[in-house]
This record gives sequence, C-alpha cells and structure tokens, in this order.
Amino acid sequence: MDEDCIKSTGDYFLLCDNEGPWSVVLESLAILGIVVTIMLLLAFLFLMRKVQDCSQWNVLPTQFLFLLGVLGLFGLAFAFIIQLNQQTAPVRFFLFGVLFALCFSCLLAHASNLVKLVRNGVSFSWTTMLCIAIGCSLLQTIIAIEYVTLIMTRGMTFMNMTPCQLNVDFVVLLVYVLFLMALTFFVSKATLCGPCENWKQHGRLIFVTVLFSIIIWVVWISMLLRGNPQFQRQPHWDDPVICIGLVTNAWVFLLLYIIPELCILYRSCRQECPLQGNTCQVPTYQRTFCVENQELSRARDSDGAEEDVALTPYGTPIQPQPVDPTQECFIPRAKLGPQQDAG
Repeated sequence: MDEDCIKSTGDYFLLCDNEGPWSVVLESLAILGIVVTIMLLLAFLFLMRKVQDCSQWNVLPTQFLFLLGVLGLFGLAFAFIIQLNQQTAPVRFFLFGVLFALCFSCLLAHASNLVKLVRNGVSFSWTTMLCIAIGCSLLQTIIAIEYVTLIMTRGMTFMNMTPCQLNVDFVVLLVYVLFLMALTFFVSKATLCGPCENWKQHGRLIFVTVLFSIIIWVVWISMLLRGNPQFQRQPHWDDPVICIGLVTNAWVFLLLYIIPELCILYRSCRQECPLQGNTCQVPTYQRTFCVENQELSRARDSDGAEEDVALTPYGTPIQPQPVDPTQECFIPRAKLGPQQDAG
C-alpha cells in the first residue's frame, strides 16, 4: 500500500517537499498574485464606465487583455511546482511562451499608441490596438503548437529527452518572445520624445517594466543554461529557476505597470474635465459631444461686402469666446436678433 501510494503521488512530491521550501513560497506568491489580478480586473471593469477621455478608454481593452495574460502566468506557476511529467511538459512548453508573448504584445500596442499621442495627439482605436496585441502574439502561438505537436507525435517524447536538451529547446522556443521584448523596449523609448508631456508618464511605466523584465530574463536564462550545470545542480534547480523568473516577472507587470496605470486612471476619472491633452500643441482628440465655437461673423455678398454680426437680445454685438478644446462642456448656440433671422 505504501509503495503504491508513493508511486501514485510521486509527481506531486515537490508540493510537500521539506527540503525544497521554494515550492511553498512560490505557491503562496502565485495564489496571492491570482487574487490581486482578479481584483484589478474588477477595478478596470468598474472604471471603464467612468472614463470620459476616448484616448484613455481606447487602451483599456488592451490592458484588460494584458491582465488576463498575467492571470495565466500566475496559474502557470503550478505547472513548474509539480515536477516534469507527460501532462505538465506540454503545458510548460506551450503556455510559457504564448502568455509572455501576449503580455509583451499588449505592452507593444500601448507603446505604439503612445508614440502617436506624444507627437500629434492622435490615438489608435481600441480595435486597432487589440488587433496589434493579438496579431503579434499569434506567431508565438503557431510556433508553440508546431513544436509541441512534433514532440508528441514523434518517437522521442519530453520524458526521453535529457535535461540539457529540454532546457535548450525551452529557451530556443522563446526567441520570438525575446524579440518582442526588445522591440517593446525600443518603442517605449520613442514615447519619451514628443510635445505632449502628460502622455510620457505612461511611456516611462512601460520602459521601466520592460527593462526589469529584460534583467529577469537574462538572469534566469543564464542560470538555466550555464549556472546550474556549473554548480552541478541540474536538473534539481531547473524548475525553481524557471518558476522564480515566471512569478517575479508577473509581479513586475502588476507593480510597475498595471497598478500605476490604474492609479492614473482613477485620478483622471475623479476630474470633471480630463487634462491629458492640455500640454499638446495641437490637441485633436476630443469627445464627440464637445462642440467648437460657432463663427459669429460671416460674409454676405449683397451690393458689396457687408458683414452680418451676431447680436445679443439687447442689440450689442456678441464677442467670440475662446474655447479650451480639452474641456468637456457644451456651448449653447448664440441667439440671433430679428435682423439676422430675417436675413
């Protein structure tokens, strides 16, 4: 009985391994990350109904998709806490790259939108940003499907591969994710150049998030390919190294990007009139119900150039009032005197 029980639960031994407390710590951090991510998802759903600036609202669906990717990363940590077997191996090789590709694609879409906003105040539509995020992550999905299908259908399976082969294949499978990370890093640097100052704070958040992500990835890949063999800890340290990098990067996404973005969004929702475009030289992105000031003077060709000026009910000319295009207010149409109605 005891031998059968040990064999049947051998795959899950690391969950209760007293010599490996890393599994308990990472399991706790992953569960806490799942709870925090769900709370942030609910907060985004609540604030989406209160956002009045279209340029801010357009990025919210992409950030919501980003949070779903982060939620998947925290859930994926349990596939590395349980030791490698025929069930967890395909999940690891498929979801690790796909989820990270989705997260970095969302950051790339947001950074590309900020490049337009800081230069000319024009924003992508929310559908365009979603297409960019999903389209950029689609290639990694195709690559992962082809690799897992080839491994599962050919003679040599994951369990028959050496630890060195598994690690090399795992890293090589993430080359496209590394490309997305580098591209997002350079695009986020471009958001720091432009006349619209207030949009640059979003670009700084993406820049810092990707910078810390690059550092995390360099560390765990170096340990996986070089450090563990040199310390003669392969394959005992392989799963902890990957899982630590996974959970750490997921928390970096939350602490350095999502939570600051949520704070900025909350502050803008409390203001009556958004101030995002105030420092832009040509703020062209406005809400549809904000109307421009009507022309109060027009030319009329009747026996010469005679001007028709709008008058108040007391007969005095109406002076044009400058309108701040960033203020969300309705401007009533000027009432015309009887002379103008007759004309």
